[in-house]
Amino acid sequence: MSNQIIPTGREILFPASELIVSKTDLKGRLTYVNRLFCTLAGYGEAELVGQPHSIVRHPDMPRSVFRLLWSSIEDRREIFAYVKNMARNGDHYWVFAHVTPSFGPDGKITGYHSNRRAPQRALIEKTIAPLYAGILAIERDHKNGKDAVAAGQKALEDFVASKKASYDELMFSLKSAA
Repeated sequence: MSNQIIPTGREILFPASELIVSKTDLKGRLTYVNRLFCTLAGYGEAELVGQPHSIVRHPDMPRSVFRLLWSSIEDRREIFAYVKNMARNGDHYWVFAHVTPSFGPDGKITGYHSNRRAPQRALIEKTIAPLYAGILAIERDHKNGKDAVAAGQKALEDFVASKKASYDELMFSLKSAA
C-alpha cells in the first residue's frame, strides 16, 4: 500500500469522549484497529491490519519524537505523546497518545498497544504545533538522517529541560495547563 499522500491542511476533529485504539506487533505492523481509527484514517480494517502504523504518519511530525516513543516502549516503559496523523485523503488529526508495551506470560514484549484521545486545541495551536515545526526545521537542516534525528532529539530535550520537568511531567503539565 503506497503512502504517497499529499497533506490537504484540513483538520479532522473527533469528540473528546471517544478513544482511538490500535495494537501492533514488534515491528510496528497493525494487528488491531478500532472503528474510530478506521473512520479517521479513511481505511477499512482489512486495509490497515498488517500495514505499518506509519501508514498514518504525517510529514509534519519530527522523526525525533518517534525515536523517543520507540526507545521508551522498547525499554519496557509507557509514553505519552502528541502526534499529528494523516488520513488517506490527506486530512490530518491530532491525538494525545498513550503507548505501552504488551507482555507475554514469559515477561517478553509481544507488541504494543496505543490509546489516543483528542488533545486540547489551545495546547496544539500554542505549544505543540510550533514546537514540532521548530524541531522539524532543525531536522531538515541536516542531510544525514541520523544527524537530523539527533539534532531534533537535542532540540526536544532542550525544550523539556527549559521547562524544568521530566518529559512525562511536561506532557501532563501541558495537558492540564491548556
